[in-house]
Amino acid sequence: MAASTSRPGPDTVVVGVDGSPSARTAAMWAAEEAALRGACLCVVHAADTDARLPFLSRAEIDASRREGREVLDRTAEEIAARHPGLVVLTELDQGTALAGLRRAAGRTGTIVVGHRGLGGFSSLLLGSVGLGVVAAATAPVVVVREATAPAGTGVVLAAVRDAADLGCALAAAREAVLRKVPLRLLHIWNAGLSAGPRALLRKDCEEIAREHVRALADVTDQIEQRFPELAVQADGQRSHSVPGALLDATHDAELVVVGGRRSPGYLGPTLGRTTLALLQHAHCPVELIPRQGPGHGRTS
Repeated sequence: MAASTSRPGPDTVVVGVDGSPSARTAAMWAAEEAALRGACLCVVHAADTDARLPFLSRAEIDASRREGREVLDRTAEEIAARHPGLVVLTELDQGTALAGLRRAAGRTGTIVVGHRGLGGFSSLLLGSVGLGVVAAATAPVVVVREATAPAGTGVVLAAVRDAADLGCALAAAREAVLRKVPLRLLHIWNAGLSAGPRALLRKDCEEIAREHVRALADVTDQIEQRFPELAVQADGQRSHSVPGALLDATHDAELVVVGGRRSPGYLGPTLGRTTLALLQHAHCPVELIPRQGPGHGRTS
């Protein structure tokens, strides 16, 4: 292992650590991911001292930075024991966790965060740092819960709504190839909500189902063309609860990949209801692939 404070390069895996058990789990997952990709790993600790400089003594600032460096060193040592050939960079950032992670990842890296940090109350819900990172994501973000399945034990699951989710499906396919596991493309719809009452008067449920199957088939065909060696399973399901059905599917997955949302009807970046439910309650790590630009305002 090589540890340094050099700047990370493209395709770097960036993980935030704060000394919490959740962050440790995320760091170990990120190390495994970097090893699978043949990429380097950048471990970031945000001391968050810049904004508090007027209110902290020199001794308090030094102590905060020293504790941060100790967290980084401990994490790097544990990663080295598990992945002796992995290149690990460490960064002690003086700003906020959100800013530090985004700086380290740039637009091409992947950010990994734990489900809960040291701050706030103990809860099953996603912590404020993780939620802030995914809500403002411009690069892929993975949220790792405490219990994760080892690589090669399940499937990679991709939530597919329509053709706009091709980028999400491609990212999931690459993850499946790395792990040597099948890819499952899952399209779930609520016919009443997706078609609307007027459409239901014109079309029967079978025609609605065919439209949804076609949307999934278009994405599946492109994945199979680009990854002929990959076992691809495409499933279309109707459910009364799209988030609930996707959450059930994560029981058998080691990673679920979803598309991010940028809705023009809101003042700032937002996450769709289904995506947020997965981030909060999925039974495996969740990777969010952000969407930007015209025509990318919807998510599953």
